[in-house]
Amino acid sequence: MFSQLKRLGADSLLYAFMNVGTKLIAFILFPLYAHYLVDTSLVGLLQLVDTNVSMLTFLVIFGTDSALAYYYFEYKDKETREKYVRSVMTFRISIVILLFVVFLIGGEWLSVLLLDVPGQATLFYIALGTLCLDTILTLVLTILRYDFHTKKVVAMTVAKMLLIAIVSLLFLMFVWTSLEGILLARLISVAIIVLVLIKPVRIYLKPLFDWSILKKILVYATPLVPASLAFWIIANANNYFIRGYGTIGDVGLYGTAIKFATFITLLTSGIQLAWRPFSMSLKDKESSPKLFSTLYAAFLLIGSFGVLALATVMPWVILVMPEQFRIAFQYVAPISIATFLSFYYMIVSTGIFYSKQTKHISIAFGIAAVVSVILNFIFVPSFLIWGTVISYISAYCLALFMVFRKSQKLYYVPFSGFKMAWTIFWLIAATLSIVYIQLTDLNDLLIAGVWLAFIILVLLVRMDKYFVNRK
Repeated sequence: MFSQLKRLGADSLLYAFMNVGTKLIAFILFPLYAHYLVDTSLVGLLQLVDTNVSMLTFLVIFGTDSALAYYYFEYKDKETREKYVRSVMTFRISIVILLFVVFLIGGEWLSVLLLDVPGQATLFYIALGTLCLDTILTLVLTILRYDFHTKKVVAMTVAKMLLIAIVSLLFLMFVWTSLEGILLARLISVAIIVLVLIKPVRIYLKPLFDWSILKKILVYATPLVPASLAFWIIANANNYFIRGYGTIGDVGLYGTAIKFATFITLLTSGIQLAWRPFSMSLKDKESSPKLFSTLYAAFLLIGSFGVLALATVMPWVILVMPEQFRIAFQYVAPISIATFLSFYYMIVSTGIFYSKQTKHISIAFGIAAVVSVILNFIFVPSFLIWGTVISYISAYCLALFMVFRKSQKLYYVPFSGFKMAWTIFWLIAATLSIVYIQLTDLNDLLIAGVWLAFIILVLLVRMDKYFVNRK
């Protein structure tokens, strides 16, 4: 058990370093974007472009990431693994080419439909070029990660972010002070990293149309497609509700909060990248359930303290932004709860992936997406951005507990659902309490009281003890 924990710890540490580096770069870059773009409406337009591209990314991946993770570890010989990777690459590039054709035919009409702003088709053309290159790069880095080439993955990912930062600033300062400049800088930066990794890229870019392999991948992946769509709806449909009931400037404020909320991934994304190969490698070990129980509890506590820390420091962190953006600080920590839960569901869904019953993730997140849309219709007209925050957190809470319940039936881990619910409930309460204290300028000592109360409430349920199933 110690050797497995050592590997998870070492890989997670390197991935955490990678994410600290990339998030710090993004942290420096976003205020500079805001400075050059000047107002919240242009940031809102960039947010909408990124939202739509994320939807297209979902269509390109089409659940094949989870399928490849399963079959890559199912087979041990290099030749078979390579065939699966090339099949997935061929499928994804084919979808990208199809999207290019669609936007070349109806680019102007689609830009008005998706952005509600005419004359912005160029933004999508550049973004699709980046999507194509990113599709290649992401798959190559995924395979390097599966083969535990952690250092190379970290180096290439940080290098990509550094290039985006440097090229973006050069474009904004000297070439093209606009959204087009930012998007073109991304395209050039990703292209450079693809060229650096040209050796594995050439191997996996060789087209392979093997129907028997593709059929197995799609049979595994297709049940996850509704889940991916649901993820997108929960995380991104909020932008359209805010745009519909508010202004594109409000979208910019919400986008600002989203960017800062991703700071919680400094704690989680390293683990997230290491978790899938780590957990799959423990599939048949007798000691795994108790190990997973310990990790479930540890990750929940670490994430909770991370959210509260972000809530506590956010009023000072947001000062790096121009004054018109600073009001967004109040939404950051609540949104980070949903961001953390979007990571945590993957941790507690081990049984679903072990048993290949991935349709249950689609069902859970499909229901959560419907609930999210309904809550947006109810709350956004009255509370605008706070309405989207309510729907965001509620949807992920619902999906998390549905996924956890089903996973426990398929592969039991001695971890209490009640303890998990108790901790998340008081995390939400504590986070909102801290934000309320900050908004009303109450004594900051009250924030220390909130921290103390949360710690005491968590200690009451003894997260360190295994849960014994008494069925």
